[in-house]
Amino acid sequence: MLETFVLPAIGFGFAAGTALGPFTMYIISTTLAYGWRKGILVIFSPLLVDIPIIITMTFILGQLPDWGVRLIQIVGGAYTLWLAWSTWKSLQKGVQFDTDMQVPANTRDLMLRGFLMNALSPGPYIFWGTITGPLLRQALDLSLTHAAALMLAFYITFLTFLAMWVVVFDRLRRVDQRFTRLMLTLSVIVLAILGIWLILGGIFS
Repeated sequence: MLETFVLPAIGFGFAAGTALGPFTMYIISTTLAYGWRKGILVIFSPLLVDIPIIITMTFILGQLPDWGVRLIQIVGGAYTLWLAWSTWKSLQKGVQFDTDMQVPANTRDLMLRGFLMNALSPGPYIFWGTITGPLLRQALDLSLTHAAALMLAFYITFLTFLAMWVVVFDRLRRVDQRFTRLMLTLSVIVLAILGIWLILGGIFS
């Protein structure tokens, strides 16, 4: 039954890692300015933010009745479909890049800015509160092994695709529209599938 949690976690990790949000732009800007070594360092800053968020959201979800968790899962599925639609619309209009943001050269300041970008963004709270949080609670209800497998699958996939942005833009030393459109198109497909899966799971579980 581990695949019940591992496969969706991989999908969510892929979607989160390929999303072209402010943090991804920061990673790309850092890589273009200072090379892959500092770009790789920045990708780990979400871990510092996610740990307390995951603990808090899991505790809150643990206090809810099953129907409440299912309702949140349905909301998370609807939000995931909205993300897919928004990404698709942005692709239709043409991908816009803002990679000229100023990034600090000092490693400590570089990591601190990445930390603050994640801590002050609503994304991680929504993500762990409504999308992956209910799934993590289900895994915890079964065993710590299931929960650990979910977390490992998510973060290995998530960090791998963040690292992919670093490697690609370090090699190219410029923005590649074709590569980015391909990744965002795949992200739309994955988000749409996961959104429908979450809604159906919330209704029929």
